[in-house]
Amino acid sequence: ATAAESAGEGEKSGSLVKTLELGLLFGLWYLFNIYFNIYNKQVLKVFHYPVTISAVQFAVGTIIVSLMWTFNLYKKPKVSGEQLVAIVPLALVHILGNLFTNMSLGKVAVSFTHTIKAMEPFFSVVLSAMFLGELPTLWVVGSLLPIVGGVVLASVTEASFNWPGFWSAMASNLANQSRNVLSKKLMVKKEESLDNITLFSIITIMSFILLAPVAIFVEGIKFTPAYMQSAGLNVKEVVVRSLLAALSFHAYQQVSYMILQRVSPVTHSVGNCVKRVVVIVSSVIFFKTPVSLINSLGTGIALAGVFLYSRVKRIKPKAKAA
Repeated sequence: ATAAESAGEGEKSGSLVKTLELGLLFGLWYLFNIYFNIYNKQVLKVFHYPVTISAVQFAVGTIIVSLMWTFNLYKKPKVSGEQLVAIVPLALVHILGNLFTNMSLGKVAVSFTHTIKAMEPFFSVVLSAMFLGELPTLWVVGSLLPIVGGVVLASVTEASFNWPGFWSAMASNLANQSRNVLSKKLMVKKEESLDNITLFSIITIMSFILLAPVAIFVEGIKFTPAYMQSAGLNVKEVVVRSLLAALSFHAYQQVSYMILQRVSPVTHSVGNCVKRVVVIVSSVIFFKTPVSLINSLGTGIALAGVFLYSRVKRIKPKAKAA
């Protein structure tokens, strides 16, 4: 009896530790994301080259990963050619997701970009049904209606609205949820060399290698002191904020992957939408963004839809009688 009680207490303690660990990861995910959005928006307001900024963010991540491997802070993996080929689609959607987000942040208010990105559950449900075979219940489908309706209402009343900013955020939704579903399928294989940190590290390096030449071809070499001075920019301010944004970017993406390995793509999407609330409120306060009553109502309806979605997602469909 004593042994059984001890085992039970051990299980409860282990469960509590895991819950606290997951809670800490979510907290860090939100905090790093707030800093990323603030610094990133400050840079994109004056430096209008989103492809270059995205490449810089991947470059900083690549340097961090290289240092981790060089100083044995994390074991350098042995990855086969077959595994690298499998990761290429992940790197491509990873690039697109972050590039489209930067394009949107450069065009509209941070709060509006994240209001649009509250539609991620819609894309998550569709992609999970297509690629993971997770068919949604009628309750889940119904919960998506206020999300879509709220985003539409917020969009038509948004002071900073423009179509490039809107469609960039929508494209980011599609790319990010594709990445999450593809990542889950890859990690389910449980290959030792593809743990969460290794997978994200390889994706980061691959993203930099793929995007750097595109950035030079499309926008030219613009991230230099000489160009910034000629454009009348404060070089130190732009560089420091860009680096802080890049560090926050790598940190929140890394934590995101750590969470993704612990939860389902849909749960990850719900957590992402809760994070959206924190980012929207923080950005509105920091940038003093003008928000109308109708616009706030639309954002509120969309976020309420996300909460409803998170609740009804737990309802299991009734098994059919034999």
